[in-house]
Amino acid sequence: MKIRSVLAAAMLLMALLTQAATPTTGKQRGAWKEASILLPTPKSYTLGKGYYHGKDTLIEMVDSIEGAYDYPLDGFENEAYRLDISKRRIYIRAVTPTGVIRARQTLAQLTDAYGRPPVVSITDWPAFKLRGLMHDAGRSFISIDELRHEIDLLSRFKLNVLHWHLTDNQGFRFESKRFPQLNADSSFTRFPGLYYTQEECRNLEAYAHERGVLIIPEIDMPGHSKAFERAMGFNMSSEPGREVLKVLLDELCTAFPLAPYIHIGADEAGTTAAFVNEMTAYLHQRGRHTVVWNPISGVNLSRENLPHVDMTSMWSTRGRKVAGMANIDLRYNYINHFDVFADLVGLYKSQVYYQSQGDAEVAGAMTAVWNDRKLPSERDIILQNNLWANALATVERCWKGGGTRYIEQGGTMLPNEGPEYDEFCDFERRLLWHKAHSLRHEPIPYVKQTNVRWRVGEQEVLATGAAIYLRHTWGSTVPSLLPDTQPGTTISAYTYIYSPFDQTAGALIEFQNYGRSENDLAPDLGQWDRKGSRIWFNDKELLPPKWLNSGRYINSETDLLNENLSVRPPLPVQLQKGWNKVLLHLPYQPAPGVRLNKWMFTFVLTDLDGRNALPDIIYSPDRLLE
Repeated sequence: MKIRSVLAAAMLLMALLTQAATPTTGKQRGAWKEASILLPTPKSYTLGKGYYHGKDTLIEMVDSIEGAYDYPLDGFENEAYRLDISKRRIYIRAVTPTGVIRARQTLAQLTDAYGRPPVVSITDWPAFKLRGLMHDAGRSFISIDELRHEIDLLSRFKLNVLHWHLTDNQGFRFESKRFPQLNADSSFTRFPGLYYTQEECRNLEAYAHERGVLIIPEIDMPGHSKAFERAMGFNMSSEPGREVLKVLLDELCTAFPLAPYIHIGADEAGTTAAFVNEMTAYLHQRGRHTVVWNPISGVNLSRENLPHVDMTSMWSTRGRKVAGMANIDLRYNYINHFDVFADLVGLYKSQVYYQSQGDAEVAGAMTAVWNDRKLPSERDIILQNNLWANALATVERCWKGGGTRYIEQGGTMLPNEGPEYDEFCDFERRLLWHKAHSLRHEPIPYVKQTNVRWRVGEQEVLATGAAIYLRHTWGSTVPSLLPDTQPGTTISAYTYIYSPFDQTAGALIEFQNYGRSENDLAPDLGQWDRKGSRIWFNDKELLPPKWLNSGRYINSETDLLNENLSVRPPLPVQLQKGWNKVLLHLPYQPAPGVRLNKWMFTFVLTDLDGRNALPDIIYSPDRLLE
């Protein structure tokens, strides 16, 4: 095995080849508790004494890393690495350059944690090879600067795929030199004239590649294609439509020369196996693998029926693993439907499609951001979808593997105690460290919730968390606290909060979380939601803010404003020294004008700007000072 000292060429390699939860082995000597803020955390480590003082950095490309797990997935290299840091030397062993990139990011996080790397030996590899973010730029244009920034963060936390949804009904945002009418203002209904040039695509792909991130570009066909129809005057399934699509696929392959996979969508609109086979066979002739959404309306998705499909993106409860090809789990990962707190618990606890580690048929999982509804800014997209907290939960589960149950069994409830609770507490601690440090410039609405306790319903069930689903968005499909409650029922929830002194705090309060993909009726003035939910603090009723969209339907082209707690200041409340009571009345009934009737509540105390949970208080419905 040849060792290359990082002098000139190897230092350049380290510069260009731009963290893993609880260790399974290793000697812990105090300070590692601080260092384990790494996300994701390493499979195993041995911690020594002292810190790296700096002299040599060595890289060795090896045939294997002992004990590491890997499986075949076209386009994805072995990512296993070993990182040994002594006081005088940093030594990286990896099977591929991608493994060097992952080691380099672990090294960067150790440096963030300590100021300089500790003496440590880490052996690490992912349980799932595909760990991604799907970002919908077809509906809402996302600037190249923002996408570059997202790629930096994806790489930092070992997410390795950006699925770039480039076209939709609102706009065709991939430049066509052959059919410029696709990019004309008249073909757009949202953000006209904003699209990506082929040069920008090529440059962004190169930028991502240097950081170990693979871009999967998507032109959705034949559905989600009204922008195409406005520009061309015919639909994609027609004979002229199919010929235009082949030209567009040629242009896409030229603009993304490094992409092993091209996504063609194919979902929802209704299509035929003949159409899918024509497009995927054409891409195979170009030397590209193909990805489709799963399910496809009107098409039996199987290796026999669609022989040129290589990978599927499973969405909704109907998306099921297809034998003989790779599948990505996005079934419950559409964070545009998520709340800030409870759904993050469900996402973190859940296995990846019933498995603890990946294989040739379960490649991994993605966090998906669908911009069906227009939000006021790019920042709102990140903030209201709690993007980075959700993405880190996804990547940790994918890298670490495990999880005791799939979300269809485990739901979104945080256990009151036990191993699942302890594991989430550790994840939360590290997430909040990153929020305060490496992600301090990102809009992350999540605050500590693992210390919040409630008594709920007639049986006074003990529940833990800042947000509690009494019945989930997806009904009985995702277990919740009171799934069998019948409409027309009103229940109460309460807790007591101990404060060591009189103080003013902020309260994050929410009942109906407004999804970013729904055309719903906003609350009326003076009402928290459309079900009549109410809240009292120390026997004084807390009234909602003035809703900026009060009483109007917030359709897809109406900006979602202060309806969600993540975009409004917390409500000031006065805590008295000693015990303070929070009481909620929660009617379960139809909410007129709201499609997804989320029966839930959110309450947590923060500082006055809402960024951090209020310290040094105790939530105890039983008034226990423990």
